[in-house]
Amino acid sequence: MKLFSLALAGTTLVATSLAQAQAPQPVPQPVAPAATPAPAPPPPNPPAKSFVLMDHATGQILVEGNADLRVEPASITKIMTSYVVSAETAHGKISLDDMVTISENAWRSGGAGTDGSTSFLALGSQVPLRQLLYGMIIQSGNDAAIALAEHTAGSEPLFADLMNQYARQLGMTGTHYVDASGLPNENHYTTARDVAILSRALIRDYPAEYEIYKIKDFEWNGIKQHNRNTLLWRDSSVDGIKTGHTRAAGFCLATSALRNGQRLIAVVMGADSEKARADANQELLNYGFRFFESHRLYEAAKPLATPELWKGESDTVAVGVAEDVNIVLPRGRYGDLKARMDLPARIIAPLAKGQAIGSLKVELDGKVLVERPIITLADAPEGGFFTRLGHGVMLWFKSDDSAATSVPPQEP
Repeated sequence: MKLFSLALAGTTLVATSLAQAQAPQPVPQPVAPAATPAPAPPPPNPPAKSFVLMDHATGQILVEGNADLRVEPASITKIMTSYVVSAETAHGKISLDDMVTISENAWRSGGAGTDGSTSFLALGSQVPLRQLLYGMIIQSGNDAAIALAEHTAGSEPLFADLMNQYARQLGMTGTHYVDASGLPNENHYTTARDVAILSRALIRDYPAEYEIYKIKDFEWNGIKQHNRNTLLWRDSSVDGIKTGHTRAAGFCLATSALRNGQRLIAVVMGADSEKARADANQELLNYGFRFFESHRLYEAAKPLATPELWKGESDTVAVGVAEDVNIVLPRGRYGDLKARMDLPARIIAPLAKGQAIGSLKVELDGKVLVERPIITLADAPEGGFFTRLGHGVMLWFKSDDSAATSVPPQEP
């Protein structure tokens, strides 16, 4: 395999004018050694059943506590309800303009006569699906969640089946749903890690629908309803996500914030109070933004190198990565990253676009943080008969020794 060294930090060249060079030189002064960066303090350990802090771009967990503990999700459930509705809308199975009839089940199980959160939907009324999404996300209306489930799948149990299918697709291995609203049930559970995975998928897959989560209040039928996520008022960088509370579940909150192009997701399950869950989420977010930084190291489909190609129409072939390579690491450690690209010593046509022919590894302190396949960025067909014949002879004398070269950094 050839070993290509990928530069991760550029070199700054400083030009000095002739006048500056001829000017009297100052007396050299002792230079103080650069201070060694202080290590980050221990991560937060908020008083809750479980918690997670995730980097959105990479899905990397930065802080966790009992992340895989099975807990009751309460109204955090509605993140999945909105995800399923958004997915089924995107697939053309339902429409945001559909008129949804409020059934007796939705009205009785989640309406104003219950002690749960409600959107105050009238029995038998017809409400645009779009408005139900607003009521469920902003006010956390149980009646809106049930009505959405019934309209999407025909019944709430069938909708729960859809929820579980999507959970499996997203890799939520510790989650099982039995309803759309989060009402208590021993077979209805999740984990802090799974809530973070789901939240990341929602933001990534349905950004337009995610915009609803930052709205602070919503009026329907003359009743003004307020978002229960108090961090929307406390921290301007927070733009979601969802609260939850039952006596058994405690106070739960999933939040996301965007600061200087970096997005983090915090999840706290089972805090003792509304204030405690908000404080815990704020502490996790502040810690993440203060002590970690994210970088896009390499861009999808942009050449990292153009190694020699044998027996092809062209003498070289462009190679790169299929997806952007993002990374999150302790702040101030970017310059310590080391990257290498391993490729075969002999790359021989034909090659198809997207064909994996090597690997990219990025390391910090000897630990591999990122590993991605290196692919061809275009088809590399065979050359003519005489090209193949000539190259075949030359390959007899081609050394198999590895070589090294540098590649300019791609990060903006």
